[in-house]
Amino acid sequence: MIKYLRLILAIPLLLLAVCCSTQQTSSSGTGDPELDAKARAALQELFDTTPKAKDLQYQAKAVLVFPDIVKAGLLVGAQGGKGVLIGADGKVLGYFSARAVSYGLQAGAQTFSEAMFLMTDAAVSNLSTSDGWSVGIGPSVVVMDTGMAKSMTTTTLQSDVYAFIFSQSGLMAGAGVQGQKITKIDQ
Repeated sequence: MIKYLRLILAIPLLLLAVCCSTQQTSSSGTGDPELDAKARAALQELFDTTPKAKDLQYQAKAVLVFPDIVKAGLLVGAQGGKGVLIGADGKVLGYFSARAVSYGLQAGAQTFSEAMFLMTDAAVSNLSTSDGWSVGIGPSVVVMDTGMAKSMTTTTLQSDVYAFIFSQSGLMAGAGVQGQKITKIDQ
């Protein structure tokens, strides 16, 4: 019983930490080498587990990689993480944060990685110039799973953004409604 009580108390604290975390900015303009390395390692892990994602990279204008997104919830949930926008030439184009709040029948905590392949110049421009980007409101986003990735061909690619969720760990059960907000971080 004490274990369950601790879990029930820990989840709101984790939610509070994720929702209230502040983004540190750097005036030196040097970026975040640690985040860059984590993002490139996460992207390589995606390519190793889903080879079709590598094919998608060759057609993408840029890839937005969030190597560590933390999600927790107990009826109300939250998630957050930092990411890197990597251009087709391999250069870092910017840093972003992803935040989401959800509600519904849910309980648990997990971490995962997310990679969003931006297929059009308009999607890259919209992400870089807008005051935040809400997934589900901006460009059309298709969330890919292993089965969809296997059937993907150059003629079936019609959307502005393709997202892959991978490297999940932890336990998050239930169903909820959520949206994700992606905002540029000044570095």
